[in-house]
Amino acid sequence: MANSLFRKKSLDRIVRDSAEGHSDGHGGGSLTKVLTVRDLTFMGIAAVVGAGIFSTIGTAAYNGGPGISILFVLTAVTCGFSALCYAEFASRVPIAGSAYTYAYVAFGEVIAWIIGWALILEYAIGNIVVAIAWSGYFNNLLLGFGIHLPGWLLMDPGTAKTAFESAQATLTQGGVLGEAAKAAISTWNSAPLIGGLHVFLNIPAFFIVCIISWITYIGIRESKKTTNMMVVFKIGVVILVIVLGFFFVKTANWTPFLPNGFSGVLKGVSAVFYAYIGFDAISTTAEECRDAQRDLPKGMIYSLIICTILYILIALVLTGMVNYKELMVTDPLAFVFNRVNQRWIGYFISASAVVATTSVLLVFQLGQPRIWMSMSRDGLLPKAFGKIHKKYHTPWFSTIITGIIVAVPSLFMGTELMQSLTSIGTLFAFVLVSWGVLVLPRTEKTGGKGFRLPYVSGRYIVPAVYLAFILLFKDRLAGDLTNLRSDGLQELLFLVFSLLATCFTIATIIRKYSVIPVLGVLFCAYLLIEIPAIAWKWFFVWMGIGLLVYFSYGRRKSQLSRDKML
Repeated sequence: MANSLFRKKSLDRIVRDSAEGHSDGHGGGSLTKVLTVRDLTFMGIAAVVGAGIFSTIGTAAYNGGPGISILFVLTAVTCGFSALCYAEFASRVPIAGSAYTYAYVAFGEVIAWIIGWALILEYAIGNIVVAIAWSGYFNNLLLGFGIHLPGWLLMDPGTAKTAFESAQATLTQGGVLGEAAKAAISTWNSAPLIGGLHVFLNIPAFFIVCIISWITYIGIRESKKTTNMMVVFKIGVVILVIVLGFFFVKTANWTPFLPNGFSGVLKGVSAVFYAYIGFDAISTTAEECRDAQRDLPKGMIYSLIICTILYILIALVLTGMVNYKELMVTDPLAFVFNRVNQRWIGYFISASAVVATTSVLLVFQLGQPRIWMSMSRDGLLPKAFGKIHKKYHTPWFSTIITGIIVAVPSLFMGTELMQSLTSIGTLFAFVLVSWGVLVLPRTEKTGGKGFRLPYVSGRYIVPAVYLAFILLFKDRLAGDLTNLRSDGLQELLFLVFSLLATCFTIATIIRKYSVIPVLGVLFCAYLLIEIPAIAWKWFFVWMGIGLLVYFSYGRRKSQLSRDKML
C-alpha cells in the first residue's frame, strides 16, 4: 500500500506527456511561448498587488503597529527562498503544473493530492477575502455618488456583532462614540430579524463572484498586454497613495514602533502573507515563457523586490497618517484619506481598488478550475472536473463548483479566518516545493542552460540559524515543554516546528544540504505555526475531508494505478 500511496511521476513521463500535448493534464496542445522577463515580472506584480495592499494590510497594521514593515521584509525573504526553489523545479520540470505537479515528482501521489487539496484553500477560499475587499471599496465608491446601501447588506454577521459589542462596551464605560461605532449600532438595530437572529449578508461580494464566474465560464482570457496595462495602473495608484500620503504623515504615530512587541507583529502573519498569495501563480506559466529556465527566476525575484518595497512604504504611510489602532477596516487606503479630510482621494482609491481587485478575482477564478482539471485528468477526481465545454473551451463543471465555493461563503464569512486558511494553503505549498528540491534525483538533467540553485553549503549556516532560534525563543520553548495543555494547539505546533528544525539541522550537517531550500522550508514552516490555532483546526478538518476523498476514490482511479494494471 505504501508503494501505491507514494508512486511518483517520472520526469521522463512528464516530458513525454507534454510532447504528446497533455501538458500534465491541462490539455489543449502546446502553448505559445510569448512571455519575457518583463511580462513575468508584471504578472507577478499583478497577482500580488491586489486585496493584500488594498485591504488586509489594515488588519496587519492594527496588530503590529508601524513595525509591520519588518514582517513584510521577513515574508519577502521567505518568498525569495521559495522563489528560487520554484525556479529550480520550473527548469527541471519544464511544463505548466505548479506545486501540485512538483509534489507528484518529488514525493509521490498522496502528497501531490494533499498539496492539490491545499491549493484549493489558496485559490478558491482566498478569493472570498478578495470578494469581501471588493465589496468594501465598491460601497465606498457608491457613497461618492450619494448611494447608501443598508449596512446589513454589506457585511458578515460576525463582523457586525463584534463592531456592535465593541460600541456597546464603549458606551458602558462612558466613552464617546465615533462615527464608525455609531454606524455599527445603527446597522445592528436596523438589520431584519429571522427567528430572533439578526440577518447580515454581503450582497456585493456575492454578486461580483457570480459575475466573474460567469465570465470565466464563457471563456474570457486576459492577454499579456491587458495584464501589463493593469499592472501599470495598479502601481500608479499605489505610488500616488505613497506620495500624497507622505504629506499627511505624523511621525508621532510611529511611536511606539512595536506597540505590541514582536509577538504583535507576528499576529499579522496571515494578513501579510496573504498579500503574497499570487506569487506562486507565476510558476504555472513555464510553457509560455520564451526561456523559462532563464526568465522565470528573474521574473519571480524582480516582482518580489518591487512588491516588497511598495508594501513597506504603504505600511509606513498608513501607520504614519493615523494611529494604528484605527486601521481595523476593510478599506484602509481609502479610510486614512477620509480620516484626514481628503475624501476625493479616498473615492479615487476606491474606484482603483474595485478595478484592481476585480482583476485579481478573475485571475484566481480562472486558475482554480484548472488545478481541479489537472487532478481530474490524473484520475484523482471524477472526470466531470476535467470536462471541457464544447463551445467555450473551458472546464465548465470545475468553474461552476469554484463559483459556488467562493460565492456562497462570501455572503456570511469574515475575512480573518479566510486569510489564515489561505495563508496555510500557500505556505504549505512553499514548504513542500522547497523540501522537494532536496529530494529530486541528482542524475536528472534538462537541456539548455537550465537554472540551478546556487549551491551554498548549509553545514555551518543552518546550525548558526538554529542556534539563534534556540537562544531567541528559549523561554517560549521551555514554557511550552513544561506547561503544554491538552488544548494548547499553538504550543504543540511550536514544539513540532522545533523538532522539524532540529531534524533538518542534523540532516544538513550530515548530508551537506544547500542552505537555500533548507531555509525555505524552515522560514515557511515557522510562519505556518504563527497562524492562529482556530485556522489550523479548520485546516485539519479540510485535510481530513480531502484524504477521505482520496482513499475512497482517487487512489483507486489514479491514472498511475491504471497504467500499472495495464
